[in-house]
Amino acid sequence: MLILLRHGRTAANEAGLLQGRLNQDLDQLGRHQAEAAARHLSGIEGGIEAVISSPLKRAQQTAAAFGLPVEVDERWIELSYGEYEGVSQVDVPSEVWQSWRNDYSFVPVGGESLETLDLRVRGACDELVERASRGHVVVVSHVSPMKSAVAWALGVDIGISWNCHLDHASICRVQMRGRRPILSSFNETVDVDKA
Repeated sequence: MLILLRHGRTAANEAGLLQGRLNQDLDQLGRHQAEAAARHLSGIEGGIEAVISSPLKRAQQTAAAFGLPVEVDERWIELSYGEYEGVSQVDVPSEVWQSWRNDYSFVPVGGESLETLDLRVRGACDELVERASRGHVVVVSHVSPMKSAVAWALGVDIGISWNCHLDHASICRVQMRGRRPILSSFNETVDVDKA
């Protein structure tokens, strides 16, 4: 099974900023979220075969909560928002949001398009099919790559990302039936106080 895990919360997340490639640490709640998610997933039958992570600190810190070796794969890095990184979501001009929604090839100044992100994530997913067919592979990433992976599993385009929400430290599970991915859970969260 391919298990997608979004990183825990950061101060930028709490402030409502577009984080993109900003390399921030988890905040206190984010560390608790990472630990709770790792405890929850570590109890999975058959155990975890591998943990793969984006290179950004918030994903690395979330992945480290598993206490297992972590493979870094650059393809799981967050979308680059370019000149809008560190900007409050409410301060991004409405025409920019419209461009992102209507044109997957739109690239903000200094950033990356959803189309480019989608290509790299789908390539990473395709390469994990065999491993995820044999055992549980956890990928710790970010909201945009996870939505791309969900779109891959569902056989739809990246446009689905505008119609779904992923919480911090949320889990999506993709089972493999032969070489075909099947989304079996989406935005699964663990209560930090009960984990």
